[in-house]
Amino acid sequence: MKEKPAKTDHDIHPLIRQRWSPRMFGDGMIEPSVVDRLFEAVRWAASSSNAQPWRFIYAYRGSEAYEKIFHCLSDSNQKWVRNAPFLMLTAIQEKFDSGKENYHALHDLGLAMGNFTLQAQSMQIAVHQMAGVDWKKAHEVFGVPEGFHVATAVAVGYYGGDEDQLPEALKKRETAGRQRKKQSEFIAFGKWQFDEPSKNA
Repeated sequence: MKEKPAKTDHDIHPLIRQRWSPRMFGDGMIEPSVVDRLFEAVRWAASSSNAQPWRFIYAYRGSEAYEKIFHCLSDSNQKWVRNAPFLMLTAIQEKFDSGKENYHALHDLGLAMGNFTLQAQSMQIAVHQMAGVDWKKAHEVFGVPEGFHVATAVAVGYYGGDEDQLPEALKKRETAGRQRKKQSEFIAFGKWQFDEPSKNA
């Protein structure tokens, strides 16, 4: 497994520290039994009113469905994503079955993908989530009905691969160190006390 551990300020679970989003993957295919385990982790994610508003479409490299997902991705993602043996679209159901707007659906999808990602990491499988997806095209290509919304795309594969195969700009990002904001930038005790970005910036 190719490692790129986070340099944390405090001790955290090793799976969280080890997880990162590569653009290169090993040659191994994700077996159906492994896929079952990944989605079982999703199945047990928390969600508002237990609505479980998440939906997933996945495909293996070499299939027609994989190509359909590929062609819904942004140009920048298409430059590297064929390294992934497994592609997926995520979507949400926008309303509860009662018809009431579910304002927490994206949050719940995030929780589901958190479960998916940690389960994958425990099996030395990498997950790279992408915002660069043409959701309107995905709706058309896959016949997504009204009331659902494609949110993201996801590349999945075992850690590995040679970053020298990437375009130079992506290679630099692949090998760069990992960075995060300090806790003080997003946590406040007892009151809102954050430095907000200038509206004139």
